[in-house]
Amino acid sequence: MGRLFEKSSIYVKIEPERLMKIETGESVILVLHTPREKLLGILSEIGSAGIFVRAIDLGYFDDWCSSIAKNEPYLRMSDYFFPMWRLERLTRDENSPEMRSMAEEFKRRTGKTFGEI
Repeated sequence: MGRLFEKSSIYVKIEPERLMKIETGESVILVLHTPREKLLGILSEIGSAGIFVRAIDLGYFDDWCSSIAKNEPYLRMSDYFFPMWRLERLTRDENSPEMRSMAEEFKRRTGKTFGEI
């Protein structure tokens, strides 16, 4: 049974299995430090040593979507390993009542999923 959480006077039902665990294959946003980077990607693996992810720089997202939608050349997602000491924050890229997830926005703009790129 899901738990209800209040968010700006809107109650959102979240299933218990989705509360904490971020699964392999999910769309994620990473914030790294030294140097500071923000990435959007698909989680490949996470362990005590670090994180493997297929991602792009978050600052490139709008241009990336535009290039793919127009069938122009674009940078592909790259495979990365980041040691755990660089990871400042890892969040699941998910919808909220106010806005779409980055993955859904990508699909809306391009007609494709991250897995197709």
